Amino acid sequence: MNKSELEREFLFYWHTLAPTGCASPVSEYKFARPARQWRFDYAWPDRKVAVELEGGVYTNGRHVRPAGYQADAEKYNAATLRGWRVLRYTGPMLSEDPARVVSEVAQLVMGIKVAS
Repeated sequence: MNKSELEREFLFYWHTLAPTGCASPVSEYKFARPARQWRFDYAWPDRKVAVELEGGVYTNGRHVRPAGYQADAEKYNAATLRGWRVLRYTGPMLSEDPARVVSEVAQLVMGIKVAS
């Protein structure tokens, strides 16, 4: 499966900014429930951490149209019920502050507790 520009951008920033020793993600990782199969854009299966990159939020893309939004909600709920922690980012979030995005993901991947 071809990666979107947003997925390539995330991977570039991950390899550039992730802390030393932090594992690389699995691309297009499949997880399923009976009669349904989904993919995460990126996942760290051993940590049950996933990243979803939500493209087209300002161009009426699939993720913001009613059917797409509903399908995404179903997917994220199924993932949560299976113990996954899913971080969602839009293109502007990634391009405006890639260090923050990578830091947040790395915190979950590495099991670092965030101070409240």
